[in-house]
Amino acid sequence: MQIRLATFNIRNVSDRYDERKPLLGAAFAEIEADIIGLQEVMFSAPRQDDYLSAQLPGRHYRAFTSRHEKYTEFGNAILCGLGDVLAHEELRLSHGRSVHRVLVALPGQFTMWFANTHLHHKPEEPAVRVEQAAAIVRWLAEAPAADLVAVVGDFNTPPHEPAYAVMLEAGYRSAHAEANGGEPAVTWPSGIQAPAMDTEGEPNCLDYIWLKGQGRVARARVAANEHPVADPTIYPSDHFAVVAEVERNT
Repeated sequence: MQIRLATFNIRNVSDRYDERKPLLGAAFAEIEADIIGLQEVMFSAPRQDDYLSAQLPGRHYRAFTSRHEKYTEFGNAILCGLGDVLAHEELRLSHGRSVHRVLVALPGQFTMWFANTHLHHKPEEPAVRVEQAAAIVRWLAEAPAADLVAVVGDFNTPPHEPAYAVMLEAGYRSAHAEANGGEPAVTWPSGIQAPAMDTEGEPNCLDYIWLKGQGRVARARVAANEHPVADPTIYPSDHFAVVAEVERNT
Protein backbone atom coordinates (compact mmCIF):
# COMPACT_ATOMS: atom_id res chain seq x y z
CA MET A 1 0.00 0.00 0.00
CA GLN A 2 1.29 3.45 -0.93
CA ILE A 3 -0.13 6.73 0.40
CA ARG A 4 0.57 10.18 -1.03
CA LEU A 5 0.78 12.79 1.72
CA ALA A 6 1.32 16.50 1.27
CA THR A 7 1.51 19.86 3.01
CA PHE A 8 0.86 23.24 1.38
CA ASN A 9 0.58 26.77 2.76
CA ILE A 10 -1.75 28.40 0.22
CA ARG A 11 -1.36 32.04 1.40
CA ASN A 12 -5.11 32.72 1.83
CA VAL A 13 -6.38 35.32 -0.66
CA SER A 14 -3.36 37.62 -0.47
CA ASP A 15 -0.62 38.22 -3.05
CA ARG A 16 -2.45 38.73 -6.36
CA TYR A 17 -4.93 35.97 -5.59
CA ASP A 18 -7.12 36.51 -8.65
CA GLU A 19 -4.07 35.90 -10.82
CA ARG A 20 -2.66 32.97 -8.92
CA LYS A 21 -5.95 31.20 -8.14
CA PRO A 22 -5.91 29.11 -11.35
CA LEU A 23 -2.23 28.31 -10.72
CA LEU A 24 -3.11 27.19 -7.20
CA GLY A 25 -5.90 24.97 -8.47
CA ALA A 26 -3.67 23.40 -11.12
CA ALA A 27 -0.87 22.82 -8.60
CA PHE A 28 -3.29 21.15 -6.18
CA ALA A 29 -4.58 18.88 -8.95
CA GLU A 30 -1.01 17.94 -9.94
CA ILE A 31 -0.15 17.00 -6.35
CA GLU A 32 -3.22 14.72 -6.20
CA ALA A 33 -2.64 13.83 -2.56
CA ASP A 34 -4.53 11.13 -0.74
CA ILE A 35 -4.35 13.31 2.37
CA ILE A 36 -3.10 16.90 2.45
CA GLY A 37 -2.65 19.48 5.19
CA LEU A 38 -3.36 23.05 4.10
CA GLN A 39 -2.39 26.19 5.98
CA GLU A 40 -3.65 29.77 5.63
CA VAL A 41 -7.03 28.75 4.28
CA MET A 42 -9.93 31.21 3.99
CA PHE A 43 -13.26 29.72 5.09
CA SER A 44 -15.45 32.68 4.17
CA ALA A 45 -17.46 32.11 1.00
CA PRO A 46 -16.24 30.99 -1.44
CA ARG A 47 -14.18 28.64 0.73
CA GLN A 48 -10.71 27.84 -0.50
CA ASP A 49 -10.84 24.23 0.70
CA ASP A 50 -14.02 23.74 -1.34
CA TYR A 51 -12.36 25.29 -4.39
CA LEU A 52 -9.36 23.01 -4.14
CA SER A 53 -11.44 19.88 -3.53
CA ALA A 54 -13.39 20.69 -6.69
CA GLN A 55 -10.20 20.43 -8.73
CA LEU A 56 -10.23 16.66 -8.13
CA PRO A 57 -13.92 15.78 -7.84
CA GLY A 58 -13.23 12.08 -8.20
CA ARG A 59 -11.28 12.04 -4.95
CA HIS A 60 -14.35 12.97 -2.88
CA TYR A 61 -12.27 14.81 -0.29
CA ARG A 62 -13.67 15.25 3.20
CA ALA A 63 -12.58 18.53 4.80
CA PHE A 64 -11.66 18.97 8.47
CA THR A 65 -10.86 22.44 9.70
CA SER A 66 -9.09 24.17 12.55
CA ARG A 67 -9.68 27.90 12.77
CA HIS A 68 -7.46 30.62 14.14
CA GLU A 69 -8.48 31.65 17.65
CA LYS A 70 -8.88 35.34 16.76
CA TYR A 71 -9.41 35.31 12.97
CA THR A 72 -12.07 32.64 12.78
CA GLU A 73 -12.59 32.78 9.01
CA PHE A 74 -8.96 31.77 8.60
CA GLY A 75 -7.03 28.65 9.57
CA ASN A 76 -5.89 25.19 8.56
CA ALA A 77 -7.61 22.31 6.80
CA ILE A 78 -7.06 18.61 6.26
CA LEU A 79 -8.48 17.16 3.05
CA CYS A 80 -8.78 13.39 3.22
CA GLY A 81 -9.52 11.39 0.09
CA LEU A 82 -8.68 7.88 1.30
CA GLY A 83 -9.92 5.52 3.97
CA ASP A 84 -12.42 6.08 6.77
CA VAL A 85 -11.97 8.98 9.18
CA LEU A 86 -12.64 7.70 12.69
CA ALA A 87 -11.92 10.89 14.64
CA HIS A 88 -11.05 14.58 14.25
CA GLU A 89 -9.48 16.37 17.21
CA GLU A 90 -7.87 19.74 17.87
CA LEU A 91 -5.31 21.13 20.31
CA ARG A 92 -5.07 24.86 20.86
CA LEU A 93 -1.52 26.22 20.90
CA SER A 94 -0.15 29.57 22.02
CA HIS A 95 -0.43 32.77 19.94
CA GLY A 96 -3.79 31.76 18.48
CA ARG A 97 -2.32 28.74 16.70
CA SER A 98 -3.54 25.15 16.71
CA VAL A 99 -2.85 21.63 15.57
CA HIS A 100 -5.55 19.21 14.48
CA ARG A 101 -5.50 15.55 13.59
CA VAL A 102 -7.59 12.88 11.95
CA LEU A 103 -7.44 9.17 12.70
CA VAL A 104 -7.75 7.37 9.38
CA ALA A 105 -8.46 3.67 8.87
CA LEU A 106 -6.76 2.70 5.61
CA PRO A 107 -7.02 -0.45 3.49
CA GLY A 108 -5.26 -3.48 4.90
CA GLN A 109 -6.17 -2.82 8.54
CA PHE A 110 -3.70 0.06 8.73
CA THR A 111 -4.36 3.12 10.89
CA MET A 112 -2.77 6.55 10.74
CA TRP A 113 -2.92 9.76 12.70
CA PHE A 114 -2.49 12.68 10.31
CA ALA A 115 -1.84 15.99 12.06
CA ASN A 116 -1.63 19.44 10.47
CA THR A 117 -0.28 22.66 11.99
CA HIS A 118 1.09 26.14 11.34
CA LEU A 119 3.53 27.36 13.98
CA HIS A 120 4.33 30.88 15.16
CA HIS A 121 5.78 33.03 12.39
CA LYS A 122 8.13 35.54 14.05
CA PRO A 123 11.72 34.63 13.02
CA GLU A 124 13.14 36.23 16.16
CA GLU A 125 11.00 34.07 18.50
CA PRO A 126 12.16 30.45 18.02
CA ALA A 127 11.38 29.61 21.67
CA VAL A 128 7.67 29.92 20.91
CA ARG A 129 7.98 27.34 18.15
CA VAL A 130 9.90 25.02 20.48
CA GLU A 131 7.04 25.17 22.99
CA GLN A 132 4.46 24.60 20.25
CA ALA A 133 6.35 21.66 18.71
CA ALA A 134 6.81 20.10 22.15
CA ALA A 135 3.08 20.42 22.84
CA ILE A 136 2.30 18.68 19.53
CA VAL A 137 4.72 15.85 20.32
CA ARG A 138 3.16 15.32 23.76
CA TRP A 139 -0.37 15.41 22.36
CA LEU A 140 0.38 12.79 19.76
CA ALA A 141 2.26 10.61 22.25
CA GLU A 142 -0.90 10.52 24.39
CA ALA A 143 -3.17 9.55 21.48
CA PRO A 144 -4.44 6.00 20.99
CA ALA A 145 -1.87 3.95 19.13
CA ALA A 146 -1.83 3.88 15.33
CA ASP A 147 0.45 2.17 12.84
CA LEU A 148 1.75 5.48 11.48
CA VAL A 149 1.79 9.07 12.68
CA ALA A 150 2.28 11.91 10.19
CA VAL A 151 2.70 15.53 11.25
CA VAL A 152 2.69 18.08 8.45
CA GLY A 153 2.65 21.81 8.14
CA ASP A 154 4.33 25.15 7.93
CA PHE A 155 6.62 25.00 10.96
CA ASN A 156 8.21 28.39 10.20
CA THR A 157 11.32 26.57 11.36
CA PRO A 158 14.52 26.15 9.33
CA PRO A 159 16.41 22.88 9.92
CA HIS A 160 18.99 24.61 12.12
CA GLU A 161 16.37 25.83 14.63
CA PRO A 162 15.61 23.98 17.89
CA ALA A 163 11.97 23.19 17.01
CA TYR A 164 13.27 20.99 14.19
CA ALA A 165 15.38 19.14 16.75
CA VAL A 166 12.29 18.68 18.95
CA MET A 167 10.72 16.57 16.22
CA LEU A 168 13.86 14.51 15.67
CA GLU A 169 14.34 13.88 19.37
CA ALA A 170 10.76 12.62 19.60
CA GLY A 171 11.54 9.99 16.96
CA TYR A 172 10.04 11.67 13.90
CA ARG A 173 11.75 11.49 10.51
CA SER A 174 11.46 14.16 7.86
CA ALA A 175 10.11 12.54 4.69
CA HIS A 176 12.05 14.80 2.34
CA ALA A 177 15.32 14.30 4.22
CA GLU A 178 14.80 10.53 4.35
CA ALA A 179 14.14 10.27 0.62
CA ASN A 180 16.69 12.78 -0.64
CA GLY A 181 19.42 12.97 2.00
CA GLY A 182 18.45 16.47 3.12
CA GLU A 183 15.78 19.12 3.18
CA PRO A 184 14.98 21.32 0.18
CA ALA A 185 17.01 24.51 0.16
CA VAL A 186 13.86 26.65 0.10
CA THR A 187 10.13 26.15 0.56
CA TRP A 188 9.54 29.88 1.28
CA PRO A 189 9.48 32.33 -0.38
CA SER A 190 8.50 30.99 -3.76
CA GLY A 191 9.59 34.07 -5.68
CA ILE A 192 6.16 35.66 -5.97
CA GLN A 193 6.19 39.44 -6.17
CA ALA A 194 3.25 41.30 -4.64
CA PRO A 195 2.73 44.59 -2.79
CA ALA A 196 1.93 42.98 0.58
CA MET A 197 4.10 39.88 0.27
CA ASP A 198 5.67 38.42 3.41
CA THR A 199 9.31 39.47 3.74
CA GLU A 200 9.99 38.44 7.36
CA GLY A 201 12.99 36.13 7.58
CA GLU A 202 15.53 34.70 5.19
CA PRO A 203 14.63 32.22 2.42
CA ASN A 204 14.68 28.72 3.86
CA CYS A 205 12.96 25.37 4.26
CA LEU A 206 9.95 25.88 6.55
CA ASP A 207 7.52 23.13 5.47
CA TYR A 208 7.73 19.47 6.48
CA ILE A 209 6.14 16.04 6.45
CA TRP A 210 7.21 14.25 9.65
CA LEU A 211 6.67 10.50 10.06
CA LYS A 212 6.85 8.04 12.94
CA GLY A 213 5.96 4.37 12.88
CA GLN A 214 5.31 1.89 10.08
CA GLY A 215 6.00 3.91 6.98
CA ARG A 216 8.87 3.95 4.49
CA VAL A 217 9.32 6.98 2.27
CA ALA A 218 9.56 5.84 -1.35
CA ARG A 219 9.82 9.35 -2.81
CA ALA A 220 9.48 12.95 -1.66
CA ARG A 221 9.60 16.17 -3.60
CA VAL A 222 8.83 19.86 -3.66
CA ALA A 223 5.74 20.80 -5.70
CA ALA A 224 3.82 23.93 -6.74
CA ASN A 225 7.22 25.44 -7.50
CA GLU A 226 6.80 26.64 -11.08
CA HIS A 227 5.73 29.99 -12.50
CA PRO A 228 4.10 30.62 -15.87
CA VAL A 229 6.61 30.98 -18.68
CA ALA A 230 5.41 34.50 -19.40
CA ASP A 231 5.52 35.76 -15.80
CA PRO A 232 8.30 34.75 -13.38
CA THR A 233 6.84 36.98 -10.65
CA ILE A 234 3.83 34.81 -9.83
CA TYR A 235 3.50 31.32 -8.33
CA PRO A 236 0.61 29.28 -6.92
CA SER A 237 1.53 30.50 -3.40
CA ASP A 238 4.37 32.16 -1.52
CA HIS A 239 5.27 28.66 -0.24
CA PHE A 240 6.08 25.52 -2.16
CA ALA A 241 4.29 22.30 -1.28
CA VAL A 242 6.04 19.17 0.00
CA VAL A 243 4.78 15.78 -1.20
CA ALA A 244 5.76 12.27 -0.06
CA GLU A 245 4.88 8.77 -1.22
CA VAL A 246 4.81 6.56 1.86
CA GLU A 247 4.73 2.78 1.81
CA ARG A 248 3.69 0.52 4.62
CA ASN A 249 6.62 -1.40 6.11
CA THR A 250 6.44 -5.13 5.44
